Amino acid sequence: MRSGISILFMKALIPAAGLGTRLRPLTFTRPKPVLRVAGQPIIRHAIRTLTEAGITDIGIVVSDVTRDEIQHAVREIRDVKLTLINQHDQLGLGHAVLTAREWVGQDDFCVYLGDNLFEFGARPFIESFHQKHPAALIALVKVADPTAFGVAELDGEQITRLVEKPKDPPSNLAVAGLYCFTPQIFEVLDVMPPSARGEYEITDGIQGLIERGQTVVGQRVEGWWKDTGRPADLLDANRLLLEQIETDVQGDMEGSRMTGRVIVPASSKVLRSKIVGPVIIGEDVIIEDAYIGPFTSIGRGTVIRNAEIEHSSVDSGVVIENVQTRLQDCLIGVKAQVRGGRTLPKTHKLTISDASVVELA
Repeated sequence: MRSGISILFMKALIPAAGLGTRLRPLTFTRPKPVLRVAGQPIIRHAIRTLTEAGITDIGIVVSDVTRDEIQHAVREIRDVKLTLINQHDQLGLGHAVLTAREWVGQDDFCVYLGDNLFEFGARPFIESFHQKHPAALIALVKVADPTAFGVAELDGEQITRLVEKPKDPPSNLAVAGLYCFTPQIFEVLDVMPPSARGEYEITDGIQGLIERGQTVVGQRVEGWWKDTGRPADLLDANRLLLEQIETDVQGDMEGSRMTGRVIVPASSKVLRSKIVGPVIIGEDVIIEDAYIGPFTSIGRGTVIRNAEIEHSSVDSGVVIENVQTRLQDCLIGVKAQVRGGRTLPKTHKLTISDASVVELA
């Protein structure tokens, strides 16, 4: 434990009911939290971040649409108590939190937006919350365009005002997707009206705590922070997480060359190919007469033959064959197929949803 501080009992809530419209076409068939980054569904990275901070009682807010996919994505997780909480109507983050009121009870809790990634995880914020025990502690990060976020105005470390997507931002400090609360937040959310866009904003709830004279602390993010709300962000998150891997090669590497940090499980085969890390190869993958370049993750059961790919995230069950020009900056969904043709341009940049078939001719 980095600081030697014991983490007191605390629950965590991961909102996962949204449709992820900014990530279409990838989210036409699957919810955003189950899209893969560095070989794992985004929501599993969130759960790992919370367990590393000492939290093992986690609620996941799901919708009627996302429930089955979320349940499938977390089915193999052990040593964590996971509870799915239904949010039948998606009326904003404040509403998602209020939906979990009965599950939270009288415990302190953390709200972690599962599409956010922090280099140093959730522990620094949770430790600080237990030390200071304000009504709320909010992670803040400097951003170039504050108008796209909830934005904080500070007096020292105390937040004096919090506004959602302001036209005239009071600062460049945006809410970074991690909140720690006492149950007092429910008293505000319970009587709070919806915003102009018809949603119950968590920023309005936090502002309500401030107006009631409660202490709300802002803590700045150290290291990198990533919101994976758009396709380019998924690729960047994939890169950042792959930077952290260590080499573990157990699979068949017959006639192949490897440089850099690479993970190849025992069930996978890399034949007559070149791998330049950092690269993660999933279970039951076949790579044959191919080049896999840096910052690429390849999902379970994928086959890549006579092709080159780098700086890409490839999901499970994908087939890439006979593509003579390198694929780069690609997001390729479950069971998609990319097959080469007769003539090719110099490069291809692809975002392909699940079960697609693309023929390059």
